Amino acid sequence: MSKRDKNNKVEDPQVEDQATTTTEADVETQENEMKSPEEQLQDQLVAEKDKFMRLFAEFENYKKRTTKERIELFKTASQDVMMSMLPILDDFERALTHIEDDKEAEELRKGVLLIYNKLVSTLEQKGLSKIEVRQGDVFNADNHEAITQISAPNEDLKGKIIDVVEHGYKLGDKVIRFPKVVIGQ
Repeated sequence: MSKRDKNNKVEDPQVEDQATTTTEADVETQENEMKSPEEQLQDQLVAEKDKFMRLFAEFENYKKRTTKERIELFKTASQDVMMSMLPILDDFERALTHIEDDKEAEELRKGVLLIYNKLVSTLEQKGLSKIEVRQGDVFNADNHEAITQISAPNEDLKGKIIDVVEHGYKLGDKVIRFPKVVIGQ
């Protein structure tokens, strides 16, 4: 075969019966031909309004979603900082406990207490709050983390908190660290 024969080679076209096959576009075109130009413009206007309203609603949903995601991002960023500050708070509390035992270090205790109070107030302004747990409170597995169980000194403390080993904290409404407690058996 020559180049000319290859180029002139005719493929068998697939022939469809166009008379029996009608598409939605054909039906719409036929209906539009029967309508007056004003009616056609009205239909186009309705279609464009519908399209605009859908785009507007989609954009509003996008704005709400991105705003919500941004707030969540700020909360999680803050949560990481707060989680890293909790061991420092624990160390301050331990230092204050040991300094109170030593009567000679009264000035040191005042300085450490001042720094501790300033740190706590700053963290509270950012949304951190301590979960209050006391000796004798009822143990709840949803709100407390039991480290160990010991025999209760008396019958009243069975199933209740005997000692708080580590305080728990909340950031806003979310618990970022559960209080670690010892419960009576």
